[in-house]
Amino acid sequence: MQTYKRHLGMNIATMAYRNLLKTIHNPDRFMDVIIQPIMFMLMFGYLFGGAIAGGVKAYLPTIVPGILIQTMLSAASGSGAQIREDLDSGVFDRFKSLPMAHIAPLAGQLFADSLRLLIAAMTSLATGYVMGWRPAVGVGWVVVIGLLAIFSGWALSWLFALLGLLAKSAGAVQSVSLMTMLVLSFMSNAFVPLHSLTKPLQVIARLNPVTYVITAIRQILVTGSWTSEALLVLLVDVGIVVVCAPLAVWAYDRN
Repeated sequence: MQTYKRHLGMNIATMAYRNLLKTIHNPDRFMDVIIQPIMFMLMFGYLFGGAIAGGVKAYLPTIVPGILIQTMLSAASGSGAQIREDLDSGVFDRFKSLPMAHIAPLAGQLFADSLRLLIAAMTSLATGYVMGWRPAVGVGWVVVIGLLAIFSGWALSWLFALLGLLAKSAGAVQSVSLMTMLVLSFMSNAFVPLHSLTKPLQVIARLNPVTYVITAIRQILVTGSWTSEALLVLLVDVGIVVVCAPLAVWAYDRN
């Protein structure tokens, strides 16, 4: 058992290193996680800040967590498209012929994509700070909400990986992922307070898991403590991985 675990860890580490090198040598893969949070923060802050909150600085505590999670969704969806491209290129066929665990190519890709999630989180928080956002808690709690956002994005990347393995093409993955990201982002409390939505939209937003992640982050930034909402988010993230990872391996074997 110990030998199996050691070999599994080595397989995943090798594939993660392979995908990390591939990502580093293709800087275009970082463009979305750098440009998108800056663009959305500036656009929503300066265009809608005055109308929604009376000013840009007053609006930043609302949109910084919202855009942070939206960027995590965007980065996670990119993992699914990348896996589909690798599948279409035939490289996974070569991996299947090697004596390695079938989860290794998938887990390696998603662990390597954690770098994109990290850059996305840092860019989102740094842009908010430059625009005048000043959290009421210390740096340690800002790191905590960044890690919570990254783990949530990584968990969702397993869902998008499953989508990438089931879809027929990378274009189909991108289309469905974009639609999913927009629905999850805008049908939540990412950009406006929940109470300001109409009753039907409030019902939808309360069923949206993104709402709970954003609420947990806002609570931590206000209270400076680990909340029950944050614990719930963490448990749901673990549940997503537990469910989607075996399904992704099944879809990988099926392909």
